[in-house]
Amino acid sequence: MFLKLFSLFLIIPVVEIYLLLKVGEIIGALNTVLIILITAGIGAYLTKSQGFRVLRQIQDATMQGYMPGNELLHGLFVLIGGFALLTPGFLTDTIGFSMLIPQIREIYVRIAKGIIRKKIQQGNFQMRMYTDFR
Repeated sequence: MFLKLFSLFLIIPVVEIYLLLKVGEIIGALNTVLIILITAGIGAYLTKSQGFRVLRQIQDATMQGYMPGNELLHGLFVLIGGFALLTPGFLTDTIGFSMLIPQIREIYVRIAKGIIRKKIQQGNFQMRMYTDFR
């Protein structure tokens, strides 16, 4: 777990800064800033539209009477993708955009389901149900 957090908070920002500097050298600082702002705007729009789409799918699943597990995972990845797109940088933008494309997001969902399934089979997955609604 430490290694994952280390990479998230140290390695990724260092790679992002390196990429920003290299791209800035090639196309110029102003163009680099414009690209960052444009991708943030497009990302916000896509996050909103995909978020509403997933929300409708969650509502449809609930109205049909089944637990919207797949839909909730899609929603999680739309949220993560949106956050990634708001973070300035080319690596996080690439990851964020990939999470907003439904066909690619399905790959992330399958991987997440595989990880969850494996943890359940190993007995390393705990789920708490709260039934006391006061």
